[in-house]
Amino acid sequence: MRTITLGTTGIRTPQNAFGALPVQRVERDEAVRLLRAAYDRGMTFFDTARAYTDSEEKLGLAFSGMRDRIYLATKTASTTPDGVRRDLETSLKMLRTDYIDLYQLHWPKRCYKPGDGTGVYEELLRAKKEGLIRHIGMTNHILHVAREAIDSGLYETLQFPFSYLSGEQELELVRLCKEHNMGFIAMKALAGGLITNAQAAFAFMSQYDNVLPIWGIQRRSELEQWLSFMECPPEMTPALEQVIQEDRRQLSGAFCRGCGYCMPCPAGIEINTCARMSLLLRRSPSAGHLSEKSQAMMRKILDCTHCGACMKKCPYGLNTPALLKANYEDYLNVLSGTVSV
Repeated sequence: MRTITLGTTGIRTPQNAFGALPVQRVERDEAVRLLRAAYDRGMTFFDTARAYTDSEEKLGLAFSGMRDRIYLATKTASTTPDGVRRDLETSLKMLRTDYIDLYQLHWPKRCYKPGDGTGVYEELLRAKKEGLIRHIGMTNHILHVAREAIDSGLYETLQFPFSYLSGEQELELVRLCKEHNMGFIAMKALAGGLITNAQAAFAFMSQYDNVLPIWGIQRRSELEQWLSFMECPPEMTPALEQVIQEDRRQLSGAFCRGCGYCMPCPAGIEINTCARMSLLLRRSPSAGHLSEKSQAMMRKILDCTHCGACMKKCPYGLNTPALLKANYEDYLNVLSGTVSV
């Protein structure tokens, strides 16, 4: 198993990390067992967020008393200094720790910098000086914000969707991060669940020595699969290359990154949420996505006029109206109980 260093952070960890978004869906004791099993078999990097309901709490329960043996990464979505501080204090409490290894801005719509008038980056520096966080990173889905973060030199890591369904835009981000000695964390390494061949996904990631994939895990069977690669990591073979090429042919048009370039929609559809609803239902707590408010949001898909504006703005060339239609049909099946999540 390759061990990589995340840019200038000095964080050195196996290239096989735990994404803790899906453990929101797992009963507390089982989540703790999963997390401890991951550590016991070699995983040392665990990524969560303040926005992931009780995920931080479950990590805190799992790793209390063994802080120096793991790396904890979490995130704040706040856009104000006071909000960042509140989120940080809550995260420290939930994670049962006095410091966080990597503190990330969670999908900001801009690249925060010193002197920009918001005070957000200054608050991160203040927390770092106080020893509450050790490294500053950013997560994003928006290409131009990610590029600006790389160019700024202010962030030690970038977390961005990256899988073998990714295109040249994402590959360029990986290359730029390597050139700038910036750690790259691959979220949605299974394209939100579209990719089902773990060996192919792992072999693809192994081609990049500066990329740390965080696999979203919520089941023992999933964990066992990734842990089996600690001793016998899959290597790229002609057979796996064929799997990847076929998946790219069949699935690339179904992977909405949620970046929002398509917005606003003339018909008022929340495209960047609706077009990936099938994935959200299966990787995060589903109850909130089935609320009356969410049902009303999804019904707006019926108002689509097929004007083509979203397709013209999508940097990934998706057939957005078709993707919306497919997600709405799946949503109705889940809502009626015909399909379970």
